[in-house]
Amino acid sequence: MKLLLVTLMVVLAGALAPTQAGINARLSTFLHSNILTALVSFFVGTLGLLAYSLLLRLKWPPLTGLSQVPWWMWLGGLCGAYLVTVTIIAAPKLGATTMFAFFLAGQMAASLLLDHFGLLGFPVHTLSLWRVFGVFLVACGALLIKYF
Repeated sequence: MKLLLVTLMVVLAGALAPTQAGINARLSTFLHSNILTALVSFFVGTLGLLAYSLLLRLKWPPLTGLSQVPWWMWLGGLCGAYLVTVTIIAAPKLGATTMFAFFLAGQMAASLLLDHFGLLGFPVHTLSLWRVFGVFLVACGALLIKYF
């Protein structure tokens, strides 16, 4: 049951991604800046997460422990900022389906490497011809969506 719930959460997150891109792309027409739009998006998200963490009464870790976190672990926020900014730029130019087809192709290609080498704590799933072929088909699907 737990796996089903997590799977449904992922499906919902996937459905929200193009919705967020569309909302942010429209917001950028009012703010006249992709960067300011991404900043507003992250600010509103930060306020939501702050409210939720306060509601759950989560305890903050001691600040001394934060200095022990490897430097590269702080880059997740920059990845998110890049992702949101690119979707704001690309959504009006490519449309939701084309943009996310290429987005998915990029995700799948990177995921193959992360899984194969067990990087960033992912469980190892050895690269195979079939897995590569599956990602190739996703990339072909992205091209079909773009050109037909």
